[in-house]
Amino acid sequence: MDTAGNILSMKNITKIYGNGILANSGVDFDVARGEIHALMGENGAGKSTLMKILFGMEQPDEGTIEWNGETVKISSPDIALSKGIGMVHQHFKLVPSLTVAENIVLGKEPKKHGLLDKKEAVDAVKNLSEKFGFDVEPQEVVENLSVGKKQKVEILKSLYRQVDLLILDEPTAVLTPQETRELFEQLEKLKEDGLTIIFISHKLNEIKQICQRITIMRHGKSVGTYDVNKLTVEEISKLMVGRDIVLNVEKTPAQPKEVRLAVKEISSKNEVGKQVLKNVSFSLRSGEILGIAGVEGSGQEEVVELITGLKSCGNNGNILFSGKDIKCEKIKDIRKKGMAYIPEDRMTRGVAEHVSIRENLISSVYDGTWVNTGVLTDKKKVEKWVKNAVEQYDIRCGSTQDEVGMLSGGNMQKVVIAREFSTNPSILIVDQPTRGVDVGSIEFIHRKIVEIRDRGCAVLLVSADLNEVLELADSIIVMHQGEISAYFPSTKELSEEELGFYMLGVKKQTKQEIGRVYCENQA
Repeated sequence: MDTAGNILSMKNITKIYGNGILANSGVDFDVARGEIHALMGENGAGKSTLMKILFGMEQPDEGTIEWNGETVKISSPDIALSKGIGMVHQHFKLVPSLTVAENIVLGKEPKKHGLLDKKEAVDAVKNLSEKFGFDVEPQEVVENLSVGKKQKVEILKSLYRQVDLLILDEPTAVLTPQETRELFEQLEKLKEDGLTIIFISHKLNEIKQICQRITIMRHGKSVGTYDVNKLTVEEISKLMVGRDIVLNVEKTPAQPKEVRLAVKEISSKNEVGKQVLKNVSFSLRSGEILGIAGVEGSGQEEVVELITGLKSCGNNGNILFSGKDIKCEKIKDIRKKGMAYIPEDRMTRGVAEHVSIRENLISSVYDGTWVNTGVLTDKKKVEKWVKNAVEQYDIRCGSTQDEVGMLSGGNMQKVVIAREFSTNPSILIVDQPTRGVDVGSIEFIHRKIVEIRDRGCAVLLVSADLNEVLELADSIIVMHQGEISAYFPSTKELSEEELGFYMLGVKKQTKQEIGRVYCENQA
């Protein structure tokens, strides 16, 4: 593509972090005006660093940025926005208690007598929303919005600031197929209106659907830029990781046995007293993967918190582990019974970021008799175990003494999985196991989950990625507004589209239907 048509040219971008990690090495990245340009690569490939440099969150050690043909220095996000570069982060940066209009104009408020002019703010957001076909109510409080609507508010925040280029980081990570389709229609309209979009995603089919060109990064360098329609998803995968990738989960039919986990009539309220879980019941058997599908905020987070002991359910219902109620037990005692947990947010609940990889790996087994000799730890046994874990789970690191926070997202997730699987659990709770993880790591993680199922573990899988649920799970329950809205004993005839309808509440099975199908499958 002719460079004269480029809105952005990043040349020879190099970034070395203080710990010696080379994040970007001589990267060239050109984006044509008015295109939707994909940026892909494994976790740790350097794409996030490159975008942080473009948005002024990081400064390069070498290289230049040309914006509209002129060399510029972008020293902060405010400078980026002033030049017309916006970014929508994977984790939304909205104030839940404020309205849509207040969030959108925040930092650039229309004023009247020195105060926020609410009427002008509402009118501006309404006009902007109508212009681009974003159906959001300016005066709605953000915490009441669906995930899809919050995504729109984030995009409108950038459009309000009149950006010419918008960076979207994993924009469909928590959207249903219907919400994704609607988002893509709006992105096409924005492109037609002259907006340029950089689209970061690990979802290959979506890249094929929405993007014109793709730049692929590997090990901090650019592999090249390609026309999307000239590559297959298999070819994109191979360019990303340097080898062939099995995109479909390979597994034999489940052989479920005894019930390991029985959840009976559990309910829960949030911190402000709102009912977020209403009389939820289901059971999980050894040797099966039961998937929970639902849009974010449907109650699946509360289910996981209650089962793992992170939240108390008081007198509301029962949670039986091999027939014994564990709802009032401490987390440590639940884990000792044989429950392992891979949390949704690996940074908050999965790892201790500033502690070494080694310490994170052994944190679940440090007090076990096999690593201790009397009051002392058997260092040789520990080091051998850590070495085996790093090799078996393909954790790519310089040294196990490095802080775990230095790892890429995919390798950090492997640390969590290695630690939790090492306990040989009888029940495994897996929450968003591959969110923000590249295709190579996804393939590996899926294979490990199937392996532990085949060893007789009972696996509860919570994921917003419908393809992941359909590929991995043996049966699925769908949650909507704190209740189970559907149960599917098999995934063979189930499509993402159909699943999306139940997640959005467009379709719903009756309690009688759910009970009948469930009983037939358990028989």
